[in-house]
Amino acid sequence: MSNWTTADIPDQSGRTAIVTGANTGLGFETAAALAARGAHVVLAVRNLDKGKQAQARILATVPDASVSLQQLDLSSLAAIETAADELKAAHERIDLLINNAGVMYPPKQSTEDGFELQFGTNHLGHFALTGRLLDRLLSVPGSRVVTVSSIGHRIRAAIHFDDLQWDNGYNRVGAYGQSKLANLLFTYELQRRLAAAGAPTIATAAHPGGSDTELMRHLPSVLNSVAARLVQNAAMGALPTLRAATDPDITGGQYLGPGGFAQSRGYPKVVQSSKQSHDVALQRRLWSVSEELTGVAYPLG
Repeated sequence: MSNWTTADIPDQSGRTAIVTGANTGLGFETAAALAARGAHVVLAVRNLDKGKQAQARILATVPDASVSLQQLDLSSLAAIETAADELKAAHERIDLLINNAGVMYPPKQSTEDGFELQFGTNHLGHFALTGRLLDRLLSVPGSRVVTVSSIGHRIRAAIHFDDLQWDNGYNRVGAYGQSKLANLLFTYELQRRLAAAGAPTIATAAHPGGSDTELMRHLPSVLNSVAARLVQNAAMGALPTLRAATDPDITGGQYLGPGGFAQSRGYPKVVQSSKQSHDVALQRRLWSVSEELTGVAYPLG
């Protein structure tokens, strides 16, 4: 299936999908496509006003869509716990958890809990959210956790265990690379644990290639001009995530991205991540540190 598109998404009726960062860009396109195929989609967003605008845009295109809102601030562990409790109270089952929200290349900032913003939001926030919601997926055959990584997991990327929060000299490219590498290390370790527990849930990952979204707002102007020649629109960029979430032939631990030049654009296919991302010892060490930093333990024995 070389040109997989939204037309290939199976019927999602009766399924519940939570999409983080769903008010704009890749998250919006992902949510809209799932809603159009019959899923009940929860737009998990930091800004409820923007979430309402996204909800209205989906309903304008698909009037009978089932779309609800959930406030979620991934830069606050307390807010994540509150959101997870509210989501579990509202939903007995979750079929899809799509960890899409993220920040890219901001000036040095810290989360409410003192984590470097990119690592704290892109990785630790989603680690905590997934752990708190996982029991709602574990009883659902065919459920999936999809985490969005990036080509950036290869660029100046390493897990700086001696300075995870970049207190000793901040580099925004390196910090982003660390967070996106962490997304993959998390996915592969989660899949191993799910398989060992005999769970019906699988963990997959995806990346959008180069996509024209708000994430690019912190790029230096000289890079923006170069990127403009390489990127594809957000609807195309969302296809790897949608295929990772819905294609029945996808298996746990697979990573999807664009199949075109340098994985920067094109239709989605299974791709390879860096050798570093498959380092089992690194995966396990990051998992342990993430549990310590977030205080979240997974219900997997």
